[in-house]
Amino acid sequence: MAGIEDKILSFQDYMKKITDFNSAIALLDWDSRTKMPKKGVAARSEALGTLSSTVFQMQVSPEMRAFLEELEAGKDQLDLKTRRMLEISRKFYDLNQKIPAARFHEFVVLRTQAEAVWQEAKEKSDFAMFSPYLAKIVDMTKEFIGYWGHKDHLYDTLLDMYEEGLTVSVLDPLFANVRKQTIAILDQIKDAPKPDKHFLERRFDPEKQRQFSEFILHQMGYDFDAGRLDETVHPFATGIAPGDVRVTTKYLPNFFNSALFGSIHEGGHALYEQNISDDLAGTPLHTGVSMGIHESQSRFWENIIGRSHEFWQRYFPDLQKMFPDELSDVTTDQFYKAVNAVEPSFIRIEADEVTYNLHIMLRYELEKALITGDLKVADLPGAWNDKMQDYLGITPPNDSEGVLQDVHWSDGSFGYFPSYSLGNIYGAQMIRALGKDIPDYREQVAKGEFSSIRHWLKTHIHQYGSLYKPDEILRKATGEGVDTSAIFDYFNRKFGRIYGF
Repeated sequence: MAGIEDKILSFQDYMKKITDFNSAIALLDWDSRTKMPKKGVAARSEALGTLSSTVFQMQVSPEMRAFLEELEAGKDQLDLKTRRMLEISRKFYDLNQKIPAARFHEFVVLRTQAEAVWQEAKEKSDFAMFSPYLAKIVDMTKEFIGYWGHKDHLYDTLLDMYEEGLTVSVLDPLFANVRKQTIAILDQIKDAPKPDKHFLERRFDPEKQRQFSEFILHQMGYDFDAGRLDETVHPFATGIAPGDVRVTTKYLPNFFNSALFGSIHEGGHALYEQNISDDLAGTPLHTGVSMGIHESQSRFWENIIGRSHEFWQRYFPDLQKMFPDELSDVTTDQFYKAVNAVEPSFIRIEADEVTYNLHIMLRYELEKALITGDLKVADLPGAWNDKMQDYLGITPPNDSEGVLQDVHWSDGSFGYFPSYSLGNIYGAQMIRALGKDIPDYREQVAKGEFSSIRHWLKTHIHQYGSLYKPDEILRKATGEGVDTSAIFDYFNRKFGRIYGF
């Protein structure tokens, strides 16, 4: 037993070194998206490539292989945390040990360069500028799938990286059901009187938006002693290390929703990371278990809580004090209906709850076609516009509001987008379960009291980090597997009241 205890300690120390490298990578990546000057892109790309390649080599090294083989031989003597670390390390090793280290380094450098080009291309609404980089990313992703291997569908390998166990055969019928029920709701809404929302496009001073976003993040329970709020082109949250989880947002002077709901969304991600058990620090388990579960937390706070009538019952008076001229003629009820107005729109992150999932399905279908080779990168803008017309009945006026709006493809995150819809589905299941344990949670929200909600989320989800698989976390929180009934019960109840159906 003494021998395996020594091996466990050595394995934990090795994983701690990998975790420390990843913290440095996360910090450099955060800086590249927020503070780095344009002329720093080339050097930063190389630095990230070097550090990421070092981590990659550690994860597929002979030393890692020895850890895996020796600890797996004594698996019955390992505790839950070490077994899960071993399971995750084995999966990564088996997937990636065939990839040449030089190719991985090249891929990391390419992604960093591509994101900088994407930012400029988005500003100029020029897909042709970004297209060569995206084509290389798609080609290298397909090359890596060749190393990783696949079972039924090429895209399954990518899905599994963001939502362990998810496959096209599961997702296709799930999304078909979501689309069918979404269209049924939209059919009931289309002839109903539309909420007035013109006041959301008045001029809202960005500095005051920042102050209000910080205020709401404080109210949610986001710990600013363990994080910060910054501005970026595309909002994101990132966990640098335990005690350092940062969020970003984007301030639009003539559209109120973007910054605040973006801040709440990223704050939901951050609350997850800030409340993982300290016992998992220094391990690969001190992070969200999957992007679907992660998005359930961001979408939960952004929509189920942040767009609820009870939330604005409490906070609209504060918002009016911050923007007295802009909102003096608006009531709480008018504001609530405006921020929940349902109508097709070009920008995913500004879409309403009902049409949002259609934005995800569009990207899912395009990603699959890119990976199978049924769609070429050069034809992506036209395919995007055709899908927008098919799914939402509108056509983007330019690339910036269409195919270039998301950052994800610039960093090679194929397989990520379905996580957002899964997050919506999971979040609805979680609020249904939470409502059984905390029947008066709505009254608490109306008072600005979130401690019981945070405690429930921490107890059932956050504390575990990646200790359990996504499906296990969902079942621990809700007592059931993925189920779309909760989200459409929620949609019909909420939007039925707003639109009178």
